[in-house]
Amino acid sequence: MTDKVVVITGGSRGIGRATALAAAARGYRIVVGYASNKAAADEVVALIEGKNGKAIAVKCDVAEESDILELFKAADKFGSLGALVNNGGIVGKSGVRVDEMSAERIQHVMAVNVTGSILCAREAVKRMSTKHGGKGGVIVNLSSVAARLGAPNTYVDYAASKGAIDSFTVGLGYEVAGEGIRVAGIRPGLIDTEIHAAGGEPDRAHRLAHLVPMKRVGSAEEIANAIVWLISDEASYVTSAILDVSGGR
Repeated sequence: MTDKVVVITGGSRGIGRATALAAAARGYRIVVGYASNKAAADEVVALIEGKNGKAIAVKCDVAEESDILELFKAADKFGSLGALVNNGGIVGKSGVRVDEMSAERIQHVMAVNVTGSILCAREAVKRMSTKHGGKGGVIVNLSSVAARLGAPNTYVDYAASKGAIDSFTVGLGYEVAGEGIRVAGIRPGLIDTEIHAAGGEPDRAHRLAHLVPMKRVGSAEEIANAIVWLISDEASYVTSAILDVSGGR
């Protein structure tokens, strides 16, 4: 068991849940950030504790700065911050063109996916940077192949938010590389998680599987394994890098 804490936003389901379980299996203490589904977050904690791991669940809507501050305060009491996984993200209703989007929708997607990720990274850097007396650490940002493909006629606003995450990953990585912090991004492809249902298209991943060179959707566990590698010392020379985990899409 390590005293290193991994904070995972959106940790109660999908990729976040799989990452929490995979990181806990490698001895990290896990802070499961969740926006609303307390039962799902508590279940992740119970699964980790059932295997002698350490985890806590903390309510955190990353669109709210006050929630982010509370998330990191809770993490401070739990151990020494070793990694942040910026996984919390949303999509608007699928199948909506830009000329049909409301300002509220666009602002909410950006608040969660972009501003929330940057603010979480800010709090992580304050704790991990050797400039601030920290011992270093890792930040992994969840992007999407949508950043490259643009998601036309589906959710261009989401794709744009992930394009921002790509730029942020590279820039922050350069900024803190000399302070013991590595910053990397993961671009998942079509992954079988609940995010498609949130956009109103629960079968979307499977419907589009034929577009993937490997001819199948990916699993949350396949993304989690890549994230856990990035936060490990095995990836010690990787920063300002974005890894596609997309079956070639």
